[in-house]
Amino acid sequence: MSDPLFDLNGQVAVVTGANGVLISVMAKELAARGAKVALLSRNESKLADNLKEIEDAGGTAIALPCDVTDLASIQAASEKIQAAFGDVDLLINGAGGNHPDATAMPGKTSFFDLPGDAMRFVTDLNLLGTILPCQVFGKGMAERKSGNIINISSMAAFKPLTRVFGYAAAKAAVNNFTEWLAVHMATVYSPAIRVNAIAPGFFLTEQNRFLLTNEDGSLTARGQTIQDHTPQARFGTPDDLLSTLVWLAAPGARFITGTVIPVDGGFQAFGGV
Repeated sequence: MSDPLFDLNGQVAVVTGANGVLISVMAKELAARGAKVALLSRNESKLADNLKEIEDAGGTAIALPCDVTDLASIQAASEKIQAAFGDVDLLINGAGGNHPDATAMPGKTSFFDLPGDAMRFVTDLNLLGTILPCQVFGKGMAERKSGNIINISSMAAFKPLTRVFGYAAAKAAVNNFTEWLAVHMATVYSPAIRVNAIAPGFFLTEQNRFLLTNEDGSLTARGQTIQDHTPQARFGTPDDLLSTLVWLAAPGARFITGTVIPVDGGFQAFGGV
């Protein structure tokens, strides 16, 4: 018998950025626990692969192309989700990322020469790409006076990382927005609407492996610095995020709103000495 505190069965969940390494694992976990999952991303071909994996495992999902920086695109996806599954219970704002042209690299690209369009891309994707889905799907939650939103933040929101200043600033804004929206939804619409965020620490994926490890598997200088400042002395794996996701998504967390939960092996707590 499933534990009612962590029961997700029958929930309708929307997951943006569903092709991401970490976010796709989250989507699959929600489906495995009985949620009906709408996978949203700009890359349709990869969405099909993730959809098939969920369906092959016995889960229920649909895959829809969506640009989270385009209100009309989100609204079109919302209409299809409503037709397929009904009202949305849970929104996971997983869309995000950086842009190489918005990265200050000493000896290569000066902060003073970073192009505005690249910095705007990062801000739009991470911040606007969180706000707009909250407007579209949050409106239905406000009308029904129930719902749950989980934003995806980053360690960079707490401690700005060298080079990726635009990404760090945008994620810091996501933290602030999470707190603001939690208060707004609870006080203006219903205390039963919750808004929280998860802030992953450093996770080793195929996308960042070349930055953190050498070809022989040893750590790069940047990778070593990260582990030196992580008390648990390792990188995270996607599965490390799942218990926090399920906890925040489930009824057992009904008195938790306006929080940003680090999943970081102690990185945020470590003062360096």
